[in-house]
Amino acid sequence: MHGVWALSDESLLAGMASRDADAATAFVRRYQARVFGLALTIVGSRSVAEDVAQEAFVRAWRHAESYDPRKGRVPAWLLTITRNLAIDTLRMRGELPTDPFLLMGSLVSQEGGTDSSMDYDDRENLRRALLTLPPEQARAIALSVFYGLTGKEIAAIEEIPLGTAKTRIRRGLGKLREVLGVRDE
Repeated sequence: MHGVWALSDESLLAGMASRDADAATAFVRRYQARVFGLALTIVGSRSVAEDVAQEAFVRAWRHAESYDPRKGRVPAWLLTITRNLAIDTLRMRGELPTDPFLLMGSLVSQEGGTDSSMDYDDRENLRRALLTLPPEQARAIALSVFYGLTGKEIAAIEEIPLGTAKTRIRRGLGKLREVLGVRDE
């Protein structure tokens, strides 16, 4: 059961470049949740996000041979494709990307958007705390905490330096701790 499923991201992408269907299947399964999650975050509609995610994988398939590991890791490359497609989709529909404050509200209130063991009051407190953050910090935290992206991946998606992405996450989490009254014990 190991085979193609155990390959590195770069190896899967190389397999896709040579039109290996098993490599493509493994690649999609590895990244489908992240790609769909990012698309949904940007477009705000499940059906549109599904279309964006599907097109992102088609583009990754078509352009796998052009991937350059010196320019970043495979997840950042794929998520940048997804982000650009999602924004292009919104532009074509005459919509603007989701406001990060609305995003924070919807992420926390969506079923499954946060730890299901959290009760309503905890989710509401977290939502309110997130809404106090500057938009760039709120977005960085959403991408990091809700979607599990690394600082490097966030930097690529937001088209900012790595240090800036890390600073946004660190400062945003610090402000959240302050607003929520979390203290180091």
